[in-house]
This record gives sequence, structure tokens and C-alpha cells, in this order.
Amino acid sequence: MRKLLLTGFEPFLEFPINPTTEIAQSLHGETINDYEIIGEILSVDFNKSGQQLLELIEKHNPDAVISLGLAAGRSCITPERIAINCNDGPVDNNGHKPNGEKIYADGSDGFFTTLPITDMVSALQNANLPAKISNSAGTYLCNNVMYHGLHYFKMQNVNRPSGFIHIPASHELAVEKNMPSWAQSDLEKAVRISISCL
Repeated sequence: MRKLLLTGFEPFLEFPINPTTEIAQSLHGETINDYEIIGEILSVDFNKSGQQLLELIEKHNPDAVISLGLAAGRSCITPERIAINCNDGPVDNNGHKPNGEKIYADGSDGFFTTLPITDMVSALQNANLPAKISNSAGTYLCNNVMYHGLHYFKMQNVNRPSGFIHIPASHELAVEKNMPSWAQSDLEKAVRISISCL
């Protein structure tokens, strides 16, 4: 059976809940489309999260990697098209604030996802779940992790599906923050549908 590494993030900044944490934990051990799901949680730390992902890839040797992140304020499921070689944005959970430095000094400017994001969006829309492709993963930890995974497989000359999906806030989080939100069960359903497209 093939293995899928599915990562979420811990809570961060002003968000006391991160719905990706629960999704990765909930789907851990499930089998979807002949992929055994290995759910793991990453730190919100510029100095650690990318390396954590690489260590998990080395540990589990997955056949595919999907990382999840919270995009508070978005109303759609948004698979990301590209990761760029840049760290920027607000502070991480340890107070570090990058200022536009490269993730890899000698790395490519960017990497396109190797996930079937067009198929994912179509499948989600067919299930009446709002979805669209995003052309910017930002420059925060989500972009950092996506870039690390794609850079790793490129350097290893290995062709495996790898990429990132941003999800909206859950209702539980929106109770504390005024923002668009989905039921946690629908967020999990959307991730399952996305995985089924691999």
C-alpha cells in the first residue's frame, strides 16, 4: 500500500485553534484511494518547520505529501500552485520575524506543485464544496514548508506528488474571530476528496 504524509500546523499568532491539526490527527491511519494516511503536526517556526517536514519524509518515505495550512479569511479550499524561495511575514511562534531572506541561498526562485490541483478543484466543486486554485502561498510558514518539500524531491530527482492546500477557518475558530468559516466535518471531507484525486 502507498503512503501519504499529511501534515497540519499547530495553532499560531492570534489563532488559538488550527483546524489543520485536527484534520491531520483525524485522518491518521485511514486509507484513501490506496494511500495509508500518516498524519503529523508541524511547528510554526521558520527555523524548524521545513526541516521537520524533511525529517518526516526521510522517516516515512511517503509516496505523496500534502501539507495543510489555515488561510483565515478565505472562504474556499485553495490548493496552491507555486512556492517561492522567500521567508517573510509576521513573527512565528518563537518570535522570529524574517525579512525576505531566501529559504535556500542557492535554490530555485520557485517550484510548481506536483499535486493534481486542477482535478482537486473540479472534484471539490462537483461535491458542492467551494474551491479554487491559489497562485500565492504567501511567504509565511505554509510557503516555507511547501518549498522545502518540492525542493527536496527535486534534489533527489524523485517524482512524487507534493504540495500544499490552504483551508478556511472552522466554525469553532470563527466563534472567536469574525471570518468566513466551514464546519470541521466539511473541511475533513474536502481533504479526503482532494486525497482521492491522487
